[in-house]
Amino acid sequence: MHTLAQLRSGSLKGIKRLTLSENLTTFPEEVFELAETLEILDLSNNALSSLPEDLSRLTKLKIAFFSNNRFTEVPSFKGCENLYMVGFKSNLIDTFGEEVLPPSISWLILTDNRLTYLPRSIGKLTRLQKCALAGNRLESLPDEMALCRNLELLRLSANRLRAIPEWLWNLPKLSWLAFSGNPCSVHPKYELQEVAYESLEVKEKLGAGASGDIFKAYSAPHEAEVALKLFKGSITSDGYAHDEMNAYMSVGEHPNLINVLSKLGGDERLGLVLEYIPNVYRNLGLPPDFETCTRDTFEAGATFSPETILEVARAIASAAAHLHARGLMHGDLYAHNILINDEDHCYLGDFGAATFYEPHRKEFERIEVRAFGCLLEDMLSLCPTKEGATYEKLEQLREQCMNEKVEERPLFSEIAL
Repeated sequence: MHTLAQLRSGSLKGIKRLTLSENLTTFPEEVFELAETLEILDLSNNALSSLPEDLSRLTKLKIAFFSNNRFTEVPSFKGCENLYMVGFKSNLIDTFGEEVLPPSISWLILTDNRLTYLPRSIGKLTRLQKCALAGNRLESLPDEMALCRNLELLRLSANRLRAIPEWLWNLPKLSWLAFSGNPCSVHPKYELQEVAYESLEVKEKLGAGASGDIFKAYSAPHEAEVALKLFKGSITSDGYAHDEMNAYMSVGEHPNLINVLSKLGGDERLGLVLEYIPNVYRNLGLPPDFETCTRDTFEAGATFSPETILEVARAIASAAAHLHARGLMHGDLYAHNILINDEDHCYLGDFGAATFYEPHRKEFERIEVRAFGCLLEDMLSLCPTKEGATYEKLEQLREQCMNEKVEERPLFSEIAL
């Protein structure tokens, strides 16, 4: 975090990343003095409502964040030829004009705003890979968006969509889709045993995600160590917390899915009590970063043998087949949402982006099959052995799952390993 005083003094000259949060109401002109080097500009958590018209003077700018401000429209970034990531999460945006974004954009975040429409010119963003639109008021998507053929991740939950357009199923690279909490969504109801928060002895924090925090706890009703997931609020970056809870409660039992034991009673806290997974399990991967955009990252030096990749593939394909048989798309099938131990047993977790659909609509399953293909591709890229029957079998499966002809991809139930 930097200060306005530092910026005005000139002591920040030459930096590549600037982060300012001082309840700014106007864009600091001194930012332009960093034009020769500035690549990442983060003015989140201020009170901004507009940007200068000559923002293109920041010729090196690649990433710009303006979350938690007071913008009511998407500003123009015309001329910002190197800009590929823009974020306006949690503003007041209800206007998105035509031609305001450069064609270089590959990552667009407009979560938690007031948009009722998208401009037709969004179809010109042919490099767009990741588009986050959850928590708006969208009733439809423009047909021109079908031209965004590099789109891989799309978040549409908690909107007002009356239908999912058919062109969506033909996007050749779409892999991670979420649209729960819309009129067109399927809304099954699942009941689960309730426990009082007071009956839990909450211990250390185990982790955190987009939708909430997870704690270790002892449950007197279950007479066991458990994991407690407490949701941060009624809406998250992936959609409504109630939809995520409903997805968790629907999964049933499977050896590669974390068992859901109960939910918190009452309305004051949204929470779930889950099976406790011991710390001998670790995350298979790490989330995407600015460079990889949609693809996971891994710890430095990470490698996977063909045998480990095969075990992970068997487990996740089986878990995904189990979910899709129930008409549930995970929506976030990634290595960073998989826990694995030294014996290569793994769990698929985090249902924040899960979406219910009519089970006969196999096109939704085939979208997620590509995500499975991406998982295979990521792990195979870290395999030191690029030969042998197991490697060749996995490589052939990866190719089938990532087939750009969506209808030719296998279903999870058809994957034999």
